[in-house]
Amino acid sequence: MSVIYPLFKRPRPFAVVSAALLSAAPLANAVTFNTESVDTHGHWQSMTLSLGDERHFRALETHSYSDATLSLNATAGVCDLPWLEMRVTLEQQQGESRTVNLVPTRLRIDDQPVIDTMAEFITERGDDGFYAHFYLSDVDALMADMRQGQQLFLGFNQQEREPWYMTFSLQGAGAAISRMIAQCEDDSESAAPAIN
Repeated sequence: MSVIYPLFKRPRPFAVVSAALLSAAPLANAVTFNTESVDTHGHWQSMTLSLGDERHFRALETHSYSDATLSLNATAGVCDLPWLEMRVTLEQQQGESRTVNLVPTRLRIDDQPVIDTMAEFITERGDDGFYAHFYLSDVDALMADMRQGQQLFLGFNQQEREPWYMTFSLQGAGAAISRMIAQCEDDSESAAPAIN
């Protein structure tokens, strides 16, 4: 199986915002990871992504938007360095990998304090996705709040325009995150060389 982001067709709220940032690009070939060990946890899923020896583990929310997903990701061997990412489907595949912008962002879980951070907007050559990678100083605290919370709110600063907001469900996030971390740690331990 090679589908990483199961998406459904609905109006594209982010595509309108991102259209001003991106120009049309020619078709190119994207790298596709194999998706394995998929499990559903409420509005979230957990899975393993592999390509050759490269393995990533993902907790993914696909419920809140038809064209956007939110995920926590970990890589085998460095499970203690997970990252938060949002992906939005664009109208066409992108012709180059590039950083489009660095945007002030506010993140909040339920009524927890607001986290002021930055999001790096990225496109990948041959991919019809637009990615936001979040700079976070305490991912462990964020994951703990996500495991207990109901909703995650994102606000992106658009300079002279009104801020753009998104809300993702956290129903099932706790189980998905726990499974993602456990799978990453188990994989890392099994791949570690034996010490004599």
